[in-house]
Amino acid sequence: MTALRPPGTQAHRQEQLRAAYRHCASIAAEHGKSYHLATRLLTPDRRPAVHALYAAARVADDLVDVPGADPAGDLVEWSRAVLAELESGWSDDPVRLALVHTYRRYDIPVEHLVDFLAAMTSDLDVSGYADLAALDRYMWGSASVIGLQVLPVLGTAPGVAREEAAPHAIALGEAFQLTNFLRDVAEDADRGRVYLPADLMAAHGVTREQLTEKRHDANVRELMREMVAVVRRRYDDAAPGTPMLAPESRDCVRAATALYGGILTEIERADYRVLDGRVSVSRPRRLAVFARRLAAAQLARVRVTMANPKSRSSTGA
Repeated sequence: MTALRPPGTQAHRQEQLRAAYRHCASIAAEHGKSYHLATRLLTPDRRPAVHALYAAARVADDLVDVPGADPAGDLVEWSRAVLAELESGWSDDPVRLALVHTYRRYDIPVEHLVDFLAAMTSDLDVSGYADLAALDRYMWGSASVIGLQVLPVLGTAPGVAREEAAPHAIALGEAFQLTNFLRDVAEDADRGRVYLPADLMAAHGVTREQLTEKRHDANVRELMREMVAVVRRRYDDAAPGTPMLAPESRDCVRAATALYGGILTEIERADYRVLDGRVSVSRPRRLAVFARRLAAAQLARVRVTMANPKSRSSTGA
């Protein structure tokens, strides 16, 4: 990619970039409380990039989930703009500017962004999935590539190739999204979408109409019990990837996994009544997970610094 020289002085451009990253951090803090808390365990140079990736995904998703008069047109316009700006190296939109800078800094393949945008586009027309394989195909663009985007930012341990860690990053992205699907069954049904495999629903005697009407019964309970087991297996698939990450990034992933995995525990505690309202991990629980991982994260940073005395964290912006 060949960057065009953005307008203004270098100092002005740097301030625009810092402001763009701050804007992305505010989006992450508002909409992804568990996610944002976990990112505080990252080194300062990595944190803004993860916020940028989250904010861009959130903005694109909202064009579909909280649509204006022309959601398809809005998504096409946003998609065309970000792909052109990725090529030029600059954007006047703060979220896209931070995303462009992150993609170029960490050499993230543009195909990941294209696949993500394709998945968002499918949400405009597709309202259900026949089986888990079909849902997995959708999640390639909506979740798997998110894991692949974040992986270069987190970094890998010495001697570990990015390709070796990639399958586990994919599994973790899928586990996080499947967790969201189970938590948000009622909200998604209100939007006319069901992210539960239709064949499993039929096997348990659960209908789309039942989900829309928020009618919890033993059939829904057993369906959700099976889906929780499916998601836990994805977390198991992801687990071997954490030790493959850069040591100073591992505790962020461990915290995020504990927090998102905690949603599954809350679903179980609620007797799988996901149609009654969104379950969540309590603020004290989130803070307890953060505190538990904080000392380990700080120790990892000290060890890395001692092993590489010339390396120091920077803002990256």
